[in-house]
Amino acid sequence: MSYEKILVVDDDAKIQKIVKHCLEREEFRVITAADGESALAMLKKEKPDLVILDLMLPKINGFDVCKIITTEYNIPVIILSAKGDELDRIIGFRLGVDDYLTKPFSPVELVLRVQAVIRRMQGGRHNQTSPALVYGDLRIDSCTRQVSVNSVPVNLTSKEFELLWLLGSNPQQVFTRMQLLNKIWHSDYEGDENTVTVHVRRLREKIEPTPSSPSYIKTVWGVGYKFVYEK
Repeated sequence: MSYEKILVVDDDAKIQKIVKHCLEREEFRVITAADGESALAMLKKEKPDLVILDLMLPKINGFDVCKIITTEYNIPVIILSAKGDELDRIIGFRLGVDDYLTKPFSPVELVLRVQAVIRRMQGGRHNQTSPALVYGDLRIDSCTRQVSVNSVPVNLTSKEFELLWLLGSNPQQVFTRMQLLNKIWHSDYEGDENTVTVHVRRLREKIEPTPSSPSYIKTVWGVGYKFVYEK
């Protein structure tokens, strides 16, 4: 039984109605917004569990809304847009979205993708042997999906958190960029490995004392990355 709250952002009333009906049939709670400005207001007020976002929106475009969501909130985003070019998809995934579906779309497929993203989020919260990882001043909590450095909260996107948790849960293990792409973005996204590079760079900027000389996330040249903690 599902009671997660989902924010659907689309300026097409017909699309809103279709998506809302399909999700409510699966017992999701659905709220809607018709432009980027209203979406951000709803996001702050309602605190949804997931956002389904169109890119071509009035007032504030979808890419800018997406950037704010993935930067300031730890909420998964599924893009639902007529903009299906590879470049748009790459930009979306590099912003930290969890999935990307193009219009026209299958309502059944959309529901399945929503359920898959939520399962992954719940798995990240509940299927870990330890609720938190602590490495010196760095704390990674799987239950709250919160990260702090020197007891100061660090705001990560959902993908940044999943990437950090995976690396931190397997210290010293070397992951190739393709392995990380497959594990974090799963088979829903066939993208380039630069997506991983961008997310690692952003993670370092947020958690490393000196991002240019990282203490935790080390590059294994010609291979990928590993998590290191030296007391």
